[in-house]
Amino acid sequence: MTKIKCHCGSQKNFNECCELFIKGTENPVTALELMRSRYSAYVTHSAEYLLATTHISERKYYSKSEILDWATSNQWLKLEIVTATENTVEFKAYFLDNKLQKQIHYERSTFKLENGSWFYVDGQFFN
Repeated sequence: MTKIKCHCGSQKNFNECCELFIKGTENPVTALELMRSRYSAYVTHSAEYLLATTHISERKYYSKSEILDWATSNQWLKLEIVTATENTVEFKAYFLDNKLQKQIHYERSTFKLENGSWFYVDGQFFN
């Protein structure tokens, strides 16, 4: 089996990094780990994980099919962490859209720790 580097940019192998979270083997212990694993979930089209790690109060605004459509219609290139605090992560996700145009998704995400698990709550988007 070929070992691939994790999509999140950690320099670890995917199977020793975000895949552990996406498969449910381990839980992210920080908001930053959750954010990185959510990026990897977009790359690997793991819509179930993305929905499950969205805070329950926000899930009604998302659907598995919309998440999967967004994940699969783009070619994810790299993740850049700008800053991180205990419960926020500012990042840039670089990708090619469905017309192969370079795009940057720039967001400051807010996360919440609840019952020992981190969840994505919402994000502020930048141009």
